Formats: sequence, C-alpha cells, structure tokens
Amino acid sequence: MTLIQKIEKEQCKENVAEFNVGDTVKVHCRVLEGGKERIQIFAGLVIARRGTSVNASFTVRKISYGEGVERVFPLHSPRVAKIEITHKGKVRRAKLNYLRDRVGKKATLVKSADQR
Repeated sequence: MTLIQKIEKEQCKENVAEFNVGDTVKVHCRVLEGGKERIQIFAGLVIARRGTSVNASFTVRKISYGEGVERVFPLHSPRVAKIEITHKGKVRRAKLNYLRDRVGKKATLVKSADQR
C-alpha cells in the first residue's frame, strides 16, 4: 500500500450506506446559513455513480414543481451527514441519463428490486 493510498483510506468515511443507481435516497446534507448550521434533506433518484475511494460521488435527481433538479454529492464529504435508502430499484444501466428527457411520473419510474 503506497503512501497516497494510506492517506486516502484515512479520509474515507467508514459507515457509508450501500446504494446503487436506481435507488431512491434521502441525502441529509449540512448547510451553513449565517453562523448556524442545519440539516437539509434532498430526496430523489440516484442516476449516476462515479469514482472510487475518496473521489467517489453520486448524482441525485428529483422533480421539484415540474422542473428537474440534479445535485452531485461527494460520497465521503463531511457535508453529507447521512444517506437514507427509501426504495431499492432494479435497473440495467450504469447511468440513467435517459430520465432527463422524461416528464411527469415517467421521470421517476424505476422497477422495484423485489420484482423479478
């Protein structure tokens, strides 16, 4: 193990939720407003994951007031307090970019993992 790998391993969070592309998640992220810190929840569908170890990140997409909103979160960031998995999905793609073209309920339609 090289020196860089040791430093990266120290920076990684140890208890990260196991989730994949197609899952619906709630990301609890810390937000600074003025001098106060609060937790803001961003709930949506995971459409992409990329990177390994410290460089890992994931993209969450939700529909807010009829407009699609995407946000990229670093997986091991101290700003991400917690990741809750609300629904497991089963998809056959690594990236769900095709959902960007869809409108309404079809934009969040992913098969359930328990269905076969």
